[in-house]
Amino acid sequence: MQTPRTLRHWASFQSSTHHPVIEVVGGTKTSPEAIQQAMAFYASIGKKAIHLRKELPGHVANRLQAALYREVIYLIQQGVLSVADADDAVSYGPGLRWGVMGPSLQWHLGGGEEGIKHFMEHLMESVDWHDKVLGNPMLPPNSTNRHRRGAAGGRRPLCRPTRTRGNKVLVGLLKLRAQHGLRAQHG
Repeated sequence: MQTPRTLRHWASFQSSTHHPVIEVVGGTKTSPEAIQQAMAFYASIGKKAIHLRKELPGHVANRLQAALYREVIYLIQQGVLSVADADDAVSYGPGLRWGVMGPSLQWHLGGGEEGIKHFMEHLMESVDWHDKVLGNPMLPPNSTNRHRRGAAGGRRPLCRPTRTRGNKVLVGLLKLRAQHGLRAQHG
């Protein structure tokens, strides 16, 4: 390659039309200027560019989503709640906040006047116990069938109108974020 310092890799979240996040990662010879140029370009077309400092398997957003989903599967397997209730727990719990801020900002706000410093010094112990009790689901063959039935909730498979309605909700959320100054900003 003639100019390896300009090479960069990017990946978008599905569906790229409605999800603005783009992951940008350079190689060992990629210049910082090339990364900044890519970040600025994606911001200029309305995307939220995330700079990955090193390459890893899978998209970061999908990895975070998978970590949560492992616990959802575990809780359903343990008979703690139904698929529909698990979806509602996420949608009406942290999912409401996740639409406008990430978990670190949430913890910062939860720390009061001193922010994340207070949270880490005084409240982190109350969160630490989660590490000891989070599940590790095993997926026997029949559990995936049960989970699929629960996720479908007796509905027909997703069809174009259902997907279109979901995309309209996402677009509406993005417009609402912009209206309140929460645009996908560079940096």
